Amino acid sequence: MKKWLLVFVSLLLVFAMGACSTQTETTEAPDTTEAATEAQETEAPEETEAESVQTEDEEAQTPADALIAFTKAELDKQLAPLPESGQNEKVGALIISLTNPFWVNMENRYMEAAEELGIQLEVLSGTTEGDTTSQLETLMTMATKDYDAIILSPIEGTNLIPGIVQANQNEIPVINLGPGVDEEALQEAGGHLDGKITVNFEEQGEMVANDMIGRLPDGGQVAILQGLSGAGQSEGRTAGAQRVFEANDTMELVAVQPCDWDATIAYDATKDIITANPDLKGIFAVNDVMALAAVEALKSEGREDVLVYGVDFTDDAKAAIQAGEMTGSVTYSTEIYTQAGLMMAMKIAQGQELTEPVYCPLTLVTVDTVDQYEDWR
Repeated sequence: MKKWLLVFVSLLLVFAMGACSTQTETTEAPDTTEAATEAQETEAPEETEAESVQTEDEEAQTPADALIAFTKAELDKQLAPLPESGQNEKVGALIISLTNPFWVNMENRYMEAAEELGIQLEVLSGTTEGDTTSQLETLMTMATKDYDAIILSPIEGTNLIPGIVQANQNEIPVINLGPGVDEEALQEAGGHLDGKITVNFEEQGEMVANDMIGRLPDGGQVAILQGLSGAGQSEGRTAGAQRVFEANDTMELVAVQPCDWDATIAYDATKDIITANPDLKGIFAVNDVMALAAVEALKSEGREDVLVYGVDFTDDAKAAIQAGEMTGSVTYSTEIYTQAGLMMAMKIAQGQELTEPVYCPLTLVTVDTVDQYEDWR
């Protein structure tokens, strides 16, 4: 029990440190450090028989389950007051593309959450991660339907603005989940968002860069593989990592290469970077698809000594981390994230207003901790 408690407390500290904020709007993370310290210092009373049973149940809980419960508690605080139980609300969710395993997982989590909450849900997407036109066309069609709310994740900050304006005109509330809509451009177009739930993309980049620096005590050359130019998650992750790398005198950022979320482009870019910089020590690819491509490119060059990080903690990335081929991946609970987005839609449908953005806590899974995330979802 003591061993599990120490693992759980330490994971909560790391997880809470990754809780999201933005440069313009922030949500204060709960102070878990003091609470954890007090928990360690307080002498435990004798256990009753009932308490002993509860302790056995706690021991059976995995660290992944504990972190998911922590995430839910944090988001429930931000969502309070919570909506009433599902009243068969009809919600449309627009994701980016089913060509990326992350968004396939998001679709599955959305549908599971909708069934649990008792609402109707339709999940739609564009054709590919870079097809901004098809995603907008999909939203324009959604804006003509009788949804109680639409939840959307744009490919770029501006590509869905005409569709959002159309939904506004048809009095369908719009919630932005994940990659951010350019709200200044949206306002100029006469539109608005009714709610926002996201993660801090810059924080994701910072977490990776700091971990990489910790594993390279002598410093060295590093590179970043970006996603699609203009995509909020790519820009934010790049900016966060770049800022940390450039603030450290021992690190040299030798390349920041756009790869359009494409595995083939990332593979070729990695080969070019390692050829031009044979002393390269680390690569941060801003999603797992590109990170896995980088791993394959490095293998083809006989270079398995380069640290490789990604974002999303997909099943393939998890396997690569367990095999020691990737060093880490930033993640958050997509189960709770999608559930929270749907609860925001329910609140609006039930007449409540969403006055503040909602932020989902983050964590970094590494080769040192991956076995503790077997049940992550």
